[in-house]
Amino acid sequence: MASGPNTRRNTAIAASVLYFLTIPFLILVLIGNTRMSSSVLTDIYFFKLDVSQIIPIAVANSNLLNSVARSLGLHDFYSVGLWNFCEGYNDEGVTYCSTPTQFYWFNPVEILVSELLAGAKIALPSQVETILTLLRIGSQVMYGCFMAGTVVNFVLIFASPLVIRTRWFTLLFGAIALGSAVVLVVAAVIATVISVAAKIALTAQDQLNLQAVIGVKMFVFMWIGAVFTVVAFLLHAGMACCCKPNRAPRHSESHRDSSEEKPSKVALPSFVRRRRGAAAAS
Repeated sequence: MASGPNTRRNTAIAASVLYFLTIPFLILVLIGNTRMSSSVLTDIYFFKLDVSQIIPIAVANSNLLNSVARSLGLHDFYSVGLWNFCEGYNDEGVTYCSTPTQFYWFNPVEILVSELLAGAKIALPSQVETILTLLRIGSQVMYGCFMAGTVVNFVLIFASPLVIRTRWFTLLFGAIALGSAVVLVVAAVIATVISVAAKIALTAQDQLNLQAVIGVKMFVFMWIGAVFTVVAFLLHAGMACCCKPNRAPRHSESHRDSSEEKPSKVALPSFVRRRRGAAAAS
């Protein structure tokens, strides 16, 4: 049995609240790792590449070689965000963050070569080129999805209550909510795959001692935003098939007005009825 208008109203309000709750988490995803001066933001990243001991201990004079690499410009770690990367030293913290760039993607080969070899070009194997191409495409799609999902969720905060009156708005905003849920889930999946794949691939190198740390805070924020958006879409879908629009008060008022007018036409004083009866008899 279909639910009433009050259920529809409460469901629409709940959807708006869920969209509102996603905004702070998605904003943290967008601005994470963008400002060197904020320790809170630099602690929000997809993954951190640790190269402080890039030469394994098993190699002779590994400590000396690591010191030489640092003196040449290699930093201890590189953290990756949605817009840029930051670098720094374990004993100093973050010392530099690159300029935020639209559709940014992290190219570890380019960064390490530019710092160690003063920007000299080197020939990369075809497999590495393929991996870098996939990394670029995935990162740029992820950027676009996070941006689109955040903007749409902000609009739906104020647009969701419009579905209370009619199912046509429910179908329209339900489709928009589905799109937002899809792009945010896709963005979160891509970020998860890139980060986990980077951790596995980098730590599997025997010749180099590379460590990759996944940013737990970034993962929590982006998945909360994605899950809340999916739940809000399910509420829209429920309103499309189960909840009646809130149009009953208008009909009840008109019915009540007409019912109040009818007694006023038939209820006449007794002396008026007697006069009308006498006139009819004559």
